[in-house]
Amino acid sequence: MRGLETSVVKLRHEVFKEVAKVAFDSEPENVNNDIEAIPYTITPTEVPQYRESIYRERAIASERVRLAMGMSLRPADKPVHITSGLDQSDISDKYYEPPLMQVIPSACDACEDNVYEVTNQCRGCVAKACVAACPKGAISIVDGKSVIDRSKCIKCGKCKAACPYDAIAHKVRPCAQACGIKAIGSDELGRAKINNDICVGCGQCMVSCPFGAIADKSQIFQLIRAIRKGDYIVAEVAPAIVGQFGPDVTLAQITGALKDIGFKEVHEVASGADVGACTEAHHYVDEVLPGKLPFLLTSCCPAWAMLAKKQFPQLIGEVSQALTPMVATARSIKQKSPQARVVFIGPCAAKKLEASRTSVRSDVDFVITFEELAGIFAARNIDFSKYEKGIAIHEATGAGRGYAVAGGVASAIEQCVHAYYPGVEVKIEHAEGLDACKKVLLLAKLGKKNGCLIEGMGCPGGCVAGAGTNVPVEKAAAEVHKFVENSTKKIPPEDLYEIQLP
Repeated sequence: MRGLETSVVKLRHEVFKEVAKVAFDSEPENVNNDIEAIPYTITPTEVPQYRESIYRERAIASERVRLAMGMSLRPADKPVHITSGLDQSDISDKYYEPPLMQVIPSACDACEDNVYEVTNQCRGCVAKACVAACPKGAISIVDGKSVIDRSKCIKCGKCKAACPYDAIAHKVRPCAQACGIKAIGSDELGRAKINNDICVGCGQCMVSCPFGAIADKSQIFQLIRAIRKGDYIVAEVAPAIVGQFGPDVTLAQITGALKDIGFKEVHEVASGADVGACTEAHHYVDEVLPGKLPFLLTSCCPAWAMLAKKQFPQLIGEVSQALTPMVATARSIKQKSPQARVVFIGPCAAKKLEASRTSVRSDVDFVITFEELAGIFAARNIDFSKYEKGIAIHEATGAGRGYAVAGGVASAIEQCVHAYYPGVEVKIEHAEGLDACKKVLLLAKLGKKNGCLIEGMGCPGGCVAGAGTNVPVEKAAAEVHKFVENSTKKIPPEDLYEIQLP
């Protein structure tokens, strides 16, 4: 479904747009009524657009509105208004109630997971290969067709593999299939349930659910309130932003739109990536090659870093201590402008968790995704054709900008090593998608990756495949590659790592 403008994508966009409108335009005495009215704005007639019932549709929309305002879902067994808790959410500071990812129970279709079922494609053939292949005798012939006894089925899939007509379907829950670390189970009613002790907030379940039953919490309402208040709001934009608002929309035009909305400055997160690439190049040569560290794990992807820390705590010492690009850029901004409120704008839902951690000061006041920014642009009727395509901000190198695609982090570090230490080779291991990340971490734990620089990306494809993106992964990756190629500076200077930000 990625890259398609489905009804779920349109619905999420409408919710963000309407919440943003209220944040921009609603006065304190009207905000409660304006929030309560959003489900009716989205579904204005008595004919449901997405569900069998207008009442269910509006009830689900109400929960989406709460999540878009950073609030938690309402309990199913108590009468609670949409705006319950709004006094805590209607602020000009970051507001976050864990967990980040939530399943809206009334929206979940309780999809069956890991079930084999004979479809109407069954021809009742003479060979009956499915019966012969089943090791548990779970398949019988009823009225000339194969039938699977689920009480006997061990879900081995041998029947499906043996059927010459592909008449046996393997039904899987899309959200669970998308989760590479098996953080999704079922509640007592068979609906999806996220294990928050395991979840790393990547959001791949969210973008894979065809019912739109999973959503993350947004900070757009509080950010807009801060803009309205007149705070000095500064944007730091991830390099994956190129192409996210149309193939002909330049970074200069996006910058112009951001400033019209109320942002005072716009900076490239890729400049922080340059610091990281330079730092990790030196760390690799100084620490890994002499054997002081067995290997070096990159740290810029929060889902990958959280996976390592949650499931492989013995590897924490091998996770790079370099500041992530988001944090390095934010600290640089606040050194120059201490009054700044920094907003990270990127493709990643998990960055919301990184910015909220207490172990390392992030200096990031708000995190929003490209998808959420699109809702803000729509709320303000932004027309990019009115902005000059012009010269964009030019603060980073091609190496730092390449962090946005899978393999880009390792490539940037490798380029730096080759430039700073001619003749030194880098052993690179790369994993994308949490299931692949988990496998490479296991191999590293077993000593199979010693001497390696190991890059992990929680989303298959890298940052351009993050849960908060607007365009297909392939198109986004192509735009980033052009961005990298057109960069006038290819790699950061060798001494950039010496810029230590407190």
